[in-house]
Amino acid sequence: MAKPTARKPTPSPSGQKRARLAQALNTLAARRAARGAPATGFTSQPEPRTIGSVARGRQLIGGNFLLAGFLIEGRDRSPWDLAMPDPAFEEALHGFGWLDDLAAVGDRTARARAQDWVFGWIDRYGRGTGAGWQPDLTGRRVIRWINNALMILHAQDKPKADAFFAALGAQTTYLAKRWKSAPPGLPRFEALTGLIYAALSLTGMQGHSAQALAGLAAECASQIDIEGGIATRNPEELLEVLTLLNWAKQAIEATGAAPDPAHLAAIERIAPTLRALRHADGGLARFHGGEACNPDRIDQTLVETGIRRGPTGTLAMGFARLHGGGTSLIMDADKPPAGAASTDAHASTLAFELTSRRRPIIVNCGSGAQFGREWHQAGRATPSHSTLALGGYSSSRLGPERSFGRSPHSWLEETPELVWAVRDEDSGQSWMAGHDGYSATHGLTHLRRLSLATDGRLLEGCDSLSAATPQGQKRLQTVLEREKLTGIPYQIRFHLHPEANATLDMGGHAVSIALKSGEIWVFRHDGALKLALDPSVYLEKGRLRPRATQQIVLSGRLLDERCQISWTFTKAQDRSQGTRDLQYGADRDDSDT
Repeated sequence: MAKPTARKPTPSPSGQKRARLAQALNTLAARRAARGAPATGFTSQPEPRTIGSVARGRQLIGGNFLLAGFLIEGRDRSPWDLAMPDPAFEEALHGFGWLDDLAAVGDRTARARAQDWVFGWIDRYGRGTGAGWQPDLTGRRVIRWINNALMILHAQDKPKADAFFAALGAQTTYLAKRWKSAPPGLPRFEALTGLIYAALSLTGMQGHSAQALAGLAAECASQIDIEGGIATRNPEELLEVLTLLNWAKQAIEATGAAPDPAHLAAIERIAPTLRALRHADGGLARFHGGEACNPDRIDQTLVETGIRRGPTGTLAMGFARLHGGGTSLIMDADKPPAGAASTDAHASTLAFELTSRRRPIIVNCGSGAQFGREWHQAGRATPSHSTLALGGYSSSRLGPERSFGRSPHSWLEETPELVWAVRDEDSGQSWMAGHDGYSATHGLTHLRRLSLATDGRLLEGCDSLSAATPQGQKRLQTVLEREKLTGIPYQIRFHLHPEANATLDMGGHAVSIALKSGEIWVFRHDGALKLALDPSVYLEKGRLRPRATQQIVLSGRLLDERCQISWTFTKAQDRSQGTRDLQYGADRDDSDT
């Protein structure tokens, strides 16, 4: 995958108009809220739940602001004086997630930075102006301010404390007015959780609690489906939603009240689904813009639910999972997200990831959003995923960019009409799946069968393309004639994790993959296609630039109505080094966190 050079789509005029209207309404509500009655103190303060990073906190103290993939050096400068390199950086700054990192350091210097920057925000934006007045960012900010209030208010005089509570009160009033305008899903859950935190803990704000609790219960019922999934099908977002629901539950229970049954039922549905989306290393599958996340944080979130139920063996939020002997495989086996939920969705149908114990082997490239729009567009395309793609086409296509109060994004369009997956009920170790995403363009259906041995040492795969209907056969013949019978190019890609070292073997007919654990895996195929080891990238949040890696590529041309390619990954050497690679693996089952 080379650095993308595609032309940027132009945002639609209607989208720009809606974005301007939303921002105007946010600003109006914020200014009115700033003139309202302030909070005067805490009635109760939720126990801090957010955990930051000491390393990131020390970076901030040193003047290095690494947010949303951008590094800005601002030694001895207020973050509010920095030039914003991207809207995503600005949103991360105004969301105050970095406040947890300063709290993790916890020394006098970190506390002074936190106080200076919080009160700097109040002085500059507390009267209802600026980019930070969006419902989800405000909810995120309120949670961090309340969680870290002891650090912020330490040794502050009464005018400072009054200003802090007045700003919290204004944000609470704003959330009560504007939470419904947040996009459904994670943004709205952030806004509502912030409102609940504030309404339950700030004097004078209790009147907002009833609508906040009712709103959260309604969102739980409407946005968490019966199988515990969300519309974006982003595993990382599902983790964030579950985290927020846990925090809201704990804040409610701290007052002696009981959460709404719909709230508790949503937690009960999400927990087993999230477990099914974890690899053998404890991280999440990286699909539809999501990252693997810290396994310890996932453990903590699942433990806090109190739900021990594990995966059911059926699709989890549309993902198929196989595991055995410390090896895990997760495949995207359902329709892509649709409409507004597809803002960050990927054309990843039938792509899979493979992990052995603590070592990822086969991955998807990742979101790329933190590296700019062009990388984001490229990361969403089918060739950036470990699956089959027709040359120059993705299984779903990106539409024009749209604006809804944030950076412009493209929705997925022309998605597969049919996606299906069936598990082998006898062995439980095989999935057969297919999609018709290439039917409209080429008349073709893609089928993929994946079988994982119970000891996790052998993965057998088979990919096929076929024109299964008379209409498909006619369309395929038209395309073949247009190509002057040279055939339709296609590739099957297997993107490797950057820490998996691959070399061509057996005279170019196989690929050996050495993991840092000492394991060696060997890829082979049936010889029908050309095998190559090409450059690729791993697009990872928190990095300043994409990481170089490799991809195994099988290339061929379709010349008639059907083709089939078989391939295998075999563990040829098993010599794990140290207990870290054994912690997650053969001894870890689906009932564990």
